[in-house]
This record gives sequence, C-alpha cells and structure tokens, in this order.
Amino acid sequence: MGFRWNSPLAQVIAVGFICFCCPGMFNALNSLGGGGQLDSKVGQNANVALYTCFAIFGLLSGAIHNKLGPKWTIFLGCATYVLYAGSLLSYNHNQNGAFTIAAGGILGVGAGMLWTAQGAMMMAYPREQEKGRFIGYFWAIFNMGAVLGSVIAFAINFNQTETRSLGDATYAVFIALMGIGTLIALSLCPPSKFSTVNGRYFSLRTQSLNNILYWFSQIGGSYSFARVLDFQGVNRRTRALWGLAIITVCFISTWIGGIFFQRTYSIEDPKPNHDFKLGASYVGPLFLYMFYGLNDAAWQTYIYWLMGALSNDATVLSRYAGFYKCIQSSGAAISWRINAIGTAYMTELIICFALLVASIPGALFLALRIKDHSTEETYDLPDSLASDKHIQDQHF
Repeated sequence: MGFRWNSPLAQVIAVGFICFCCPGMFNALNSLGGGGQLDSKVGQNANVALYTCFAIFGLLSGAIHNKLGPKWTIFLGCATYVLYAGSLLSYNHNQNGAFTIAAGGILGVGAGMLWTAQGAMMMAYPREQEKGRFIGYFWAIFNMGAVLGSVIAFAINFNQTETRSLGDATYAVFIALMGIGTLIALSLCPPSKFSTVNGRYFSLRTQSLNNILYWFSQIGGSYSFARVLDFQGVNRRTRALWGLAIITVCFISTWIGGIFFQRTYSIEDPKPNHDFKLGASYVGPLFLYMFYGLNDAAWQTYIYWLMGALSNDATVLSRYAGFYKCIQSSGAAISWRINAIGTAYMTELIICFALLVASIPGALFLALRIKDHSTEETYDLPDSLASDKHIQDQHF
C-alpha cells in the first residue's frame, strides 16, 4: 500500500513536524534561559504565566478538541507560539516585559490546546502493538526541532563568548519556522506533546551547543525506549513494569550525579561562564545535561504509552492528554516561580528528586493494571483513517 496523507502514520508524522516547528523552537529558546534574554527574570515570569494558563487549559482543552477537531485546535495553539517569539523580539527593542509576560500566558492557553490534540492523535491513531513506535517517531521528529533551533542559535552566536541576549536575526528565524508549523496544521485531516544548569553555568555559544546534544539525546531516549515498550515477546503489563524499572534506575543514577555536580557551584557564586573550549572539565557537565534530556524523553514516552494502553478512543484520550498536561504544567509553573525567586539550586534539585521518588508508587499502581488489550475499541477517527487502520490490522 502506497503512501497516503490521510493514513494514521502520515498524520502522526505531520503533527511531529508541526511540533518540530513550534514547541521544538520554543524549547530551543527556553533552554537558553529566559527565552534568550540577558535579563532572565522576564522570561522566568513569562514561564510562570505560561504554565499556569497551560495547567488551567490543559483541563479544558479536551472539550475544545472534541468540539473543534485536531486541525483547528492545533492551528490556534501554534499561532500563540509565533506571538510569544514575537514578544521576545519586541523586548529587544522596547523592554516591554508586560507584553512578554502576557504573551507567555496566551501561549499557555495555546499550548494546552496543541498538546491535548497532539496527545489524542498520537495515542489513538496507531494500532495497540504500534503505540510505542508511533510515540517514538513523534518524539524524535519533535525534538529535532529543538536540535535545529539550537544549531541556529549556536551558528549565529558562535563568536559571542560572553553572555548576552539573542539578536533580532535569531528571533526572526524562529518566528518564521513557527509560522511554517502553524500553516502545516491546516493540512491535517478532520475527524469524522529548568534553565538552572545550562543558562547559569555555560557561556551563550556553549549553551547552544549543549542544547544540540541535549535534544539529540531526547531523540535517542525516546526511540530506544519506544522499542522496549513495543517489544512483542512479552505481554503489555510486563513491558510496563520493565519500562518503569529502567526509568527508575536511570533517573535515580542521573539525579545522584546531579547532586555531586550541583555541589560545585551555587546561586551566590559569580556566573561560571563555562565554555566548551575548556576541554576535559566541560565533558562531565555536558554528559550529565545529556542524560537529563535522555531521561526526560524516556519518561514522557512511557507516560504517553501508559495512557495509550488504557484506551483506544480519541475522545477519551484527549481528556487523558489534557489532564496530564494540566498536572505537568502546574508543576512547571511552580518550578519556574521557585527559580524566579532565587531559590538555592541544591534545594531545587532536591525538590525535583523527591517528587520523582514520590511518583514511582503511582506509576507502579498504574503499570500493574495494564492489560494486553484496551477495553474500548472505538476509534474516533476520520473514515479514511479508520479504514486504513483496519487494513493495517489485516496486513500486519
């Protein structure tokens, strides 16, 4: 069977490229600390507004998605990314922090819509035995956006060894790419997804280089972990338990490494401005930062796979995705506020580590209740997508 734009795989890949252009570029900006601004307080407060609104609209976006459908929900969500990047470009000229913070809040509304629709499509469209693979495809494409954004920032700012705000040219390129992603959303078929280490410790060009490797690590983490979750040699509950065990070991090891690294500098110290040309002393912090990225991708892949294993109904899954993004964004809003008020870095790290450990029993509770087949077999898909999915079931 040849390629068809309205096939489930093509639609998930399309959403991957939309997120490549919009949230991917946003992640590249945010990874530089404060949206690439020298005064990181404005960016931090914009992130507080963003994730607060994201948490609220994460709960509401399931209903919005079920009313508007994925195309218009994603299109409206993507448009808010363009506005936010434009506000940072505007800040370069007029230092209007209120506009940037307001744009962050509006982005929170749009992000809730985008990620709810994306989650519903990514979890509902694939067959049960392919959900991990589809999630892996999406996550790899999405994170390539952050890789590209980091490459752009690295290339444009290569000669800047001191910390400074991003220039207009960098923001203009990001805005253009976000605009492309917004337009791609119109092609979707109608129905019938901390800066403490990088932004504080490294020079501007090294932050960009780190982000290239960080997002590449996310791609590797998502793809390799998706293969584990879709391994057909054991039942889904066993795979769920294997996945949780792997993630727990990787996370605890990485965070222990983070504790040792965090002891080398504090918020009271002058900014280290560490550069990649320092050689051996740069390698250790770089690998720690890369493992943060790998673990994050593996964790999110696992969470989406768990939700996808609970149902096959896009209407139900859009609510799951919205609720997940609500809780995730609530945590992000709190974390950005903690960072903005100057909390000690070691305290931030211990809070994160403690929350991770506290989440494991809940994940275990859910993993033990995964069945080989979801009880709901209703696929709220376009007729063309549903028929294509039926054809795949017959041929594979």
